[in-house]
Amino acid sequence: MVYTRKDQRDLTRAERRKFVDAVLELKRSGRYDDFVRTHVRHYSSDGDDGLRAAHMAPSFLPWHRQYLLDFERALRALDPTVTVPYWDWTRDRTAAASLWGEDFMGGNGRRGDRQVMTGPFAHVRGDWTVTVGVTENRFLSRDFGHPADPVELPTRKELAWAMDDPVYDSEPWNSTSASGFRNKLEGWTPGKGSARLRNHNRVHRWVGGLMLGGASVNDPVFWLHHSFVDLLWSRWQTRNPGARYQPATPPPRGSSQYGRVVARHEPMPPFGVTPADVADHSRVYRYA
Repeated sequence: MVYTRKDQRDLTRAERRKFVDAVLELKRSGRYDDFVRTHVRHYSSDGDDGLRAAHMAPSFLPWHRQYLLDFERALRALDPTVTVPYWDWTRDRTAAASLWGEDFMGGNGRRGDRQVMTGPFAHVRGDWTVTVGVTENRFLSRDFGHPADPVELPTRKELAWAMDDPVYDSEPWNSTSASGFRNKLEGWTPGKGSARLRNHNRVHRWVGGLMLGGASVNDPVFWLHHSFVDLLWSRWQTRNPGARYQPATPPPRGSSQYGRVVARHEPMPPFGVTPADVADHSRVYRYA
């Protein structure tokens, strides 16, 4: 049966509690940290050698679609009524949004160490100790707005800049691609610091703390963010029914991207599914 992912602002109190409870149970079992390890292991950049599957590559969107689906299946094995809600960051753009409530994601980090002190994922509650991808602190941290280099959440106009591109991706298939929906949504542009970031990337920077870098999954808001990113890809697919994942075939030997990006029918590690396999989610879930 097809199930529905909802906007987090439309969740009932009971739905919020069920989602939080399932996430906490995954954490207690150790399975949540396995998801963090997967993201850390596959978080690579343009300058790294070898295959890039999760970021700075065409497979950014299908890789995270499958990753999110695996996480959701783990939650639903605990409670079949749970789905991963999405956070529309073009609407809920402030620290006062319901997303950051005491009963859901908790709020910003405190001054000094940026430790989150509110909500079910606060370290002081005893249920959320961070162990993967960090060297010192074991608590969830956030730094809303990144005051050291201030940034705002993306606007609808900035999102439209990505959504209006009818081409999925373009050479050189990395963070320097000047055109293509994928790179514009992922959010890489020329520049430095916050000025370089758009859409998906800017949201990570705005939340700050543990949402920066490969271990960003340590903040449960990661899943709500990527659920919205997946929704946006779904909407783009509906707008552009003839536009398919690119590249269709692997970059040739001699190309700077040879062996570094996933083509349409090549498996994405560690899942074993291809971008073509996950292009249509309509038989599994839909968005409200």
